[in-house]
Amino acid sequence: MNLTPERTPLRPPRRQASPLLRQLGRHLAVTAGVAALLATVFTAWTPASLNPGELASRLIAGWDGGSESGPVALATEAQGLRIGIVTGHSGPYPGTGAIDPGSTCADGLTELEVNQSIAGLVADGLEGAGFQVDRLDEWDEDLTGYRAVALVSIHVDSCEWINDQATGFKVAASVDSSIPDRAQRLVTCLVDRYSRDTGLAFHQGSITRDMTEYHTFNEIHSQTPAAIIETGFLNLDREFLTEHPDQAARGIVEGILCFVNNEPATLPGEATP
Repeated sequence: MNLTPERTPLRPPRRQASPLLRQLGRHLAVTAGVAALLATVFTAWTPASLNPGELASRLIAGWDGGSESGPVALATEAQGLRIGIVTGHSGPYPGTGAIDPGSTCADGLTELEVNQSIAGLVADGLEGAGFQVDRLDEWDEDLTGYRAVALVSIHVDSCEWINDQATGFKVAASVDSSIPDRAQRLVTCLVDRYSRDTGLAFHQGSITRDMTEYHTFNEIHSQTPAAIIETGFLNLDREFLTEHPDQAARGIVEGILCFVNNEPATLPGEATP
């Protein structure tokens, strides 16, 4: 057996790429890798209006599904980002089957009618933006333990004459929220965007315990940020509420988007961050 290695035929010398070309090649490879990663991430997260920085922070935050104090729930592609919209006074009262239409004007116009008009447009707008929307009744069984990125209950204030200051809107979160920072953030976004889109004033001075102790706050999951909004007074704001429900709905939709995307927002009198 011949142990002498065979002589390998000589090959022409390989031409070495210039340092500039090698550096360019590395940059192109890195860019392609980053592009592929971003494409995968954006495919898995479908809602509109999420910028890359916000999306990255949400992916890092994650969700401890079994923790009472974990960060906000962020859904997967199959589930979608879930938003709950409650139409105030809709659906039967438990145990009676009766419908409570809420505030009622002398000519028969009810709070429920106005709530339905605005809430339907809000749900349509959020679905158009790519969210999974749950359209819920006032006493909906699905509210028990309900989990979502946010929940907003839509109502209208009294049709009775109170005084010439009874105009504008109100927004409140639970006075006993276990996530006060997130709940207040939702309130701030709703106030900021609703006032901007509707031109109505924030009527903070007339927020009542019926709002801060709203029954739904105690029914949903403790980690679901929630707010109740009174979109106006049926007396002095009636023309706006009945003739421009699209503006009211846009203000609520943009308030929710502000919250989801962590956009800047302030309450009246606060300095812009």
